Amino acid sequence: MTTDTANLDPPRRHFAAPVVQFLRYDISFSIADATTLTIGTIPAGSVIFKPMSGVNVSTVFNAGTNNFLDIGASTDSGTNNFATQLSLLTANFIPMDETVSFYVSVETKIQALLTASGTAATTGAGQIVIAFVEDIDL
Repeated sequence: MTTDTANLDPPRRHFAAPVVQFLRYDISFSIADATTLTIGTIPAGSVIFKPMSGVNVSTVFNAGTNNFLDIGASTDSGTNNFATQLSLLTANFIPMDETVSFYVSVETKIQALLTASGTAATTGAGQIVIAFVEDIDL
């Protein structure tokens, strides 16, 4: 039976060709504060392209005191080992900002934490993008 709800734990992406692949997840102001989002899972041996990965803010978020996004591996307790407190206050593409290895040796679930607290937001939309290439020699 089909439903109109998105899969909350998407399967890993796999395309056995030497091309850049993407995970994409749409976000909006209606997501509750401090919500952890599962973006998707990338295969073992993948390399994440940091300059092409982050959040595209298409409509500025206007919650009261905080409008931030963290991105990281699900094994990281704060989901921020790839990006920490990316500001959602400017309509622009904001790349991931952490200086860690973007090579994943094991299959890795990517998650994000949206923090938009204070006055309830009435606007805000964006797209989380994770660009990666998998190791097709594995």
